[in-house]
Amino acid sequence: MVTNAATGFRRKRKVLFSAEDLLHLPDNGRRFELVKGKIYEMAPAGGRHGRVAIVTGALLEWHTKPLGLVVGMVFGAENVSFVSSDRLSAEDLPDGFLELAPDLVVEVVSPNDRPGEVREKISEWLEAGTRMAIVLCPRTKTACGPSLLAGAGDSIGAGHADRG
Repeated sequence: MVTNAATGFRRKRKVLFSAEDLLHLPDNGRRFELVKGKIYEMAPAGGRHGRVAIVTGALLEWHTKPLGLVVGMVFGAENVSFVSSDRLSAEDLPDGFLELAPDLVVEVVSPNDRPGEVREKISEWLEAGTRMAIVLCPRTKTACGPSLLAGAGDSIGAGHADRG
């Protein structure tokens, strides 16, 4: 058995965590996210990050309302998600995580995020069937998609404004 130090969960070696496991973590004031079956404790993101995520979600909701639902934390990691109405209705929205890949995910880079971690999240979403991923970088005021992020090295979003 292996114990996850952040969550206290005990699992057999090589068994990955699920969204259901993340949903049932104790409410101890700590924040976690799920990436490729691993649960990571998240540092507080900060005011700028939160503001960018809220405004992005509001704008996306305003522009896509007749087309689908804007939700957050579909996989327990992204900041904002969109699912088209032909795949999910408001009446079918579960209390827990969705069991489908969103059509669009938006990740707002936190001050403590590492480029490899962000690339790993995007890879997981795209492998699961997400059609589009956008990464917003509040510090540099830039946005990029997976193809630009792949070459980002150690500076996510640096120099990518107006390029995609």
